[in-house]
Amino acid sequence: MTLSPEVVLRAQRAALENAVAHDGVARTAAVVGRILATDPSLRSRADEVRTLVSDFVASLEGVPAPELSDRLDRLGGPEAARPAPERSEGGVFPDLPGGVDGKVVMRLAPFPNGVMHIGHGRLLYVHDYYRQRYHGKILLVFDDTIGSAEKRPEAEFYDLIQRDCELAGVRPDRVLYKSDRVEAEYPWARRVIEKGAAYVCRCPAETLRESRASGTACPERAQTPAETLAEWERMLGNAYGPGEAVLRLRTDLADPDPAFRDRVLFRVSDLDHPRVGRKYTVWPTLEFSWAVDDIELGVTHVLRGKELVIEDRMQRYIWDLLGITGPPFLHWGLLRVREAKVAKSKANREIRSGLYDGWADPRTWSLRSLDRRGISMEALRSFILSFGLSLSDIEVAAETLYSENRRRIDAATPRRAYVQDPVPVDVEGYPFDLKAVPLPNHPDRQELGQRTVRAGPSLYLARKDVLAHLGEEVRLKDLVNVRLPPAAPESPEPVHAEFTSRENRKLPRLQWVARDGAVPVDILGIEGSHSHGFAERAVGGARPREILQFERVGFVRIDGDWQPGTSPVRSVYGHP
Repeated sequence: MTLSPEVVLRAQRAALENAVAHDGVARTAAVVGRILATDPSLRSRADEVRTLVSDFVASLEGVPAPELSDRLDRLGGPEAARPAPERSEGGVFPDLPGGVDGKVVMRLAPFPNGVMHIGHGRLLYVHDYYRQRYHGKILLVFDDTIGSAEKRPEAEFYDLIQRDCELAGVRPDRVLYKSDRVEAEYPWARRVIEKGAAYVCRCPAETLRESRASGTACPERAQTPAETLAEWERMLGNAYGPGEAVLRLRTDLADPDPAFRDRVLFRVSDLDHPRVGRKYTVWPTLEFSWAVDDIELGVTHVLRGKELVIEDRMQRYIWDLLGITGPPFLHWGLLRVREAKVAKSKANREIRSGLYDGWADPRTWSLRSLDRRGISMEALRSFILSFGLSLSDIEVAAETLYSENRRRIDAATPRRAYVQDPVPVDVEGYPFDLKAVPLPNHPDRQELGQRTVRAGPSLYLARKDVLAHLGEEVRLKDLVNVRLPPAAPESPEPVHAEFTSRENRKLPRLQWVARDGAVPVDILGIEGSHSHGFAERAVGGARPREILQFERVGFVRIDGDWQPGTSPVRSVYGHP
């Protein structure tokens, strides 16, 4: 069965749009990602779509940029490039084992050492999906136990993470803190000790690692429960300093997974905690604290990434030991956006050094950075949920997310003229009566109205366009035809072009901005670089956080803290 003519048309248009946006070189992976994102029914035929796109992209090699633009124009409006029906969330989500409507309780457990980024999208939206499906509750429980000097909770992120949840539209039903529950963990430790299943180990850290790797028993493993209880009380009484004693769980020293051999349950720490200071010196590990809190907080289902299966095993081991039935675990695989280089520790360093523009810097790929770029959280939600609850690791191009966002914002986003790296141009013989032209705010949405754009003999053109068409006749988009000079321009002198005609002929089309009333614009790019240019006068009246589409560039959002009336207009690039 061959792909339908409608699919072929959408693929051709998407490839041409991509080629025009990238200096004539279309990117097959991005085009395929866009097609599959806008029509989930094609995912089962991804290989056919990839072959179709690859062949068409190959046919575009060497085609001049003006011809690409002309072909794109001949294919019709953007509605031809997307399927008509509304896309559903589409992913497969199994029933929660034993899930009862109105009784489901789940928990989000962020560690407060950074904000929430695109990788946390699955955590947020999968939980929220099941909350809505079962009319349940979500607990936001900060996983702020003290682990090591290298990974410590930081005060600022408690509030920032809650604001991230608000931004994402996933509001927890209750907020709790592990640091408030440390004393609640101690009786559980005593119960484990009384079962003869734990001992206090005073081996150096290096010895701990070596014995675990070799399956060698620590001499103190032979402690009786009474001896361990006495040592445990000494730990609680500050008899030991950091690294001098830990409470370890007795497991099989021949376990095939060395990491599961006699794991640590509690450590001694003298680090200052941002919420409770030095109130506690004996801190539980995360898996032990969850074995306790998932029971005491009434969690009915634990949803987490499949990389945390050892935590599942630890919790079950402790529950089985104490004769407790705990909640079931459900897992998902890694969902990675290819272009997103997410590293909380690196982002934290770069922000503190001043290299990054805060947590909303596009390079962090944080939720707030996506919002700053004009990518809606509803688009992110739909993107995330389209993959369902799958154990398979998934890697997708960012274009898949961009397609979802484009589908939501395109119809309501006004177009504006913008020229990057501008060159001043004077058109000799320009018609004296052509001082302005009426242009639609959107080529396919008459209801968005139109604006009057200043024109005239003094214009700005993009430097790359001028250099690409020296000595050629070109059409200034929606205006007139001119012939560019044969020699490269010498800054800052204006380039002299010659008016040739008004008729809309088949010529390379160049974007222009009238120098009279031109507005300086700064665009912050995804990789942190800044580009500069001029936009038409209407951009000067934009509002902070307004989304615009700069023609032949892409969607941008006016920066939220830009002050109207100041120059330049500061904006952030969203996507093509």
